[in-house]
Amino acid sequence: MKTILKHYVLICFGWLFIVLGAIGALLPLLPTTPFLILALACFAESSPRFHRMLLNNKWFGPPLAQWEKNKTIRRQVKKKAMLLIILTFGISIFVLSGRIGLQLMLISFCLILLTFVWRLKESENN
Repeated sequence: MKTILKHYVLICFGWLFIVLGAIGALLPLLPTTPFLILALACFAESSPRFHRMLLNNKWFGPPLAQWEKNKTIRRQVKKKAMLLIILTFGISIFVLSGRIGLQLMLISFCLILLTFVWRLKESENN
């Protein structure tokens, strides 16, 4: 009974993390990659089919496979992620001009997220 419950809970969490990752691809406050890595981990324990589905995804599959194999990302992926973070947060900060509290909050989130991405190990063959 416990293993069946664990199986379904992990699948539910995996799909929740995929939804959050998809939302994160559109909104600057939610990071996409950490949620997809969490989904990958959930599916690795619960559903080989969904695990393969993520690894075979056209957009996210190769970086996730690399992460799963050696816990690194390519320098190019890292640079693109940092550029997208700066662009999306920059647009949001511009849109909120005049609301200094919200702008400072976004700047803080942006810096935290950039620090997280910057600290990720890069693969040897960039």
